[in-house]
Amino acid sequence: MSLSRRSCLLAGAAAGTLPFSLLPRTAHAGAQIEEPLIDSVRNALISAVRSSAPPKPEFSNTASRLAFLRWLGEMSERLKKKIPGHQERLEFLQTVWYESRRAGLDVSLVLGLVQVESNFRKFAVSSAGARGLMQVMPFWTRVIGDGDSSKLFHMQTNLRFGCVILRHYLDREAGDLFMTLGRYNGSRGRAPYPNAVFSNQRLWAFNDRRDDSG
Repeated sequence: MSLSRRSCLLAGAAAGTLPFSLLPRTAHAGAQIEEPLIDSVRNALISAVRSSAPPKPEFSNTASRLAFLRWLGEMSERLKKKIPGHQERLEFLQTVWYESRRAGLDVSLVLGLVQVESNFRKFAVSSAGARGLMQVMPFWTRVIGDGDSSKLFHMQTNLRFGCVILRHYLDREAGDLFMTLGRYNGSRGRAPYPNAVFSNQRLWAFNDRRDDSG
């Protein structure tokens, strides 16, 4: 029988070989509820999460690239207290920007959701068993992945799954973000969770006043 990463960490801490500060900290957000998917939807979701290539932002012109770099610089400053490591912080921001755009989502919305769900802790685990930055439930790896739920602690994998699932719910709710967020959290129709995400989204809004077109 294989042991999960969390089980190994807990065993290490109990034996005194690993400090409890390295354990995944509990997240208190809700969790997605498993629902039956028709084959066409399942296949589309499988296709959406399949690529394992690292995110490589592409830009049609220099102005777009410079705008991205300004966003990256400002977001990095805002995120310093949450993710102190410079390289880890840049990799996270580049990945969340890429995965958000890939799924057709507002990056500030995704950042607000990550803050509410895990407070930017990639090893966070909720009481319901949701994992990682976007608190993805392990059943999703069985439904549209390879069944290895430990991969949800990998940054890009978690952000890819989370954004694809959020996009799926947004399509199901015909673009209604309030209902979409409630479905993502397992509290569809109730206000506290969507309101918390919207409130945190404002912290990650970016108003780029520069104009590189001229």
